[in-house]
Amino acid sequence: MGLFERYLTIWVALAILAGVLLGGISPDIFSAIAAIEIARVNLPVAALIWIMIYPMMIQIDFSSIRNVGEKPRGLILTCVINWLIKPFTMALLGWLFFRVLFADLVDPASATEYIAGMILLGVAPCTAMVFVWSQLTRGDPNYTLVQVSVNDVIMVFAFAPISAFLLGVTDIEVPWETLLLSVILYVLLPLLAGAYTRHKLDRANDHDRLNHFLERLKPWSITGLLATVVLLFGFQSQTITAQPFTIVLIAIPLLIQTYGIFLIAFFAARILKLPHNIAAPACLIGTSNFFELAVAVAISLFGLNSGAALATVVGVLVEVPVMLSLVYLLNRSRNLFPATG
Repeated sequence: MGLFERYLTIWVALAILAGVLLGGISPDIFSAIAAIEIARVNLPVAALIWIMIYPMMIQIDFSSIRNVGEKPRGLILTCVINWLIKPFTMALLGWLFFRVLFADLVDPASATEYIAGMILLGVAPCTAMVFVWSQLTRGDPNYTLVQVSVNDVIMVFAFAPISAFLLGVTDIEVPWETLLLSVILYVLLPLLAGAYTRHKLDRANDHDRLNHFLERLKPWSITGLLATVVLLFGFQSQTITAQPFTIVLIAIPLLIQTYGIFLIAFFAARILKLPHNIAAPACLIGTSNFFELAVAVAISLFGLNSGAALATVVGVLVEVPVMLSLVYLLNRSRNLFPATG
């Protein structure tokens, strides 16, 4: 785990602080950046998110999907958690906290947007950081690759319908055109670009040119993430300084969701008697989020200054320390799982 991944929470926290301070000092600059958009897609933020997502998609080897029939139980667990449980529990928790428990603490319009941001996080299963979590738990790298590849294929077709359904259930108006455009822009096109790049660089299947290219891209990916966070919190600066408690309110259901989904996946993996090197990545894929996608779609659907965008960025701040704690728990519970399967 590199310096950036190990201290991601610190870097994101510093970027948040920088965004809030700069947004307070120079609000006109952020307003000008916010105005650069086409079809509700902010071009500077879209470019930064592409810089983040593109290297992640290059890592996906879709030829691994041919191995989908080998050891199917771990793959089935991942898909069930990601697409049949996690989105719906996130929507339920969002509704419970912001329509019931926190109803007196936030205005209804903001509550609606916070719920929307949580739903978008719940419908976006992790793609890139899973490889880091898998490595830390000594997971089977080839099987992890299969899990991520299958997830990404499903995401192309399932993200928009599930998002639209859950947003509609929570009485949020769904602009279908914008949602579909977001899926094409932030899922399908990066996937195709990543697959094409991988094909061109890895024809010899020795990964040398591919790994060298990814190493060169890594600083840009990091820069894209941090710059996006600075922009988002710069746009939200006035709201945050006026209502700092909002961050805490959003973080509470996100924490409950993350640990709750992990427990469901953990005990299901034990019931299925999955070996630890498959069970651990399966649990972590279902628990973590593809927050870059969630942020991008939240911005496209609700705007840069929306509560939905804020909720997805809070997900970035919460995720890394929580995931490291879950890696620790999985490593400590290695003896509870079969050695092989």
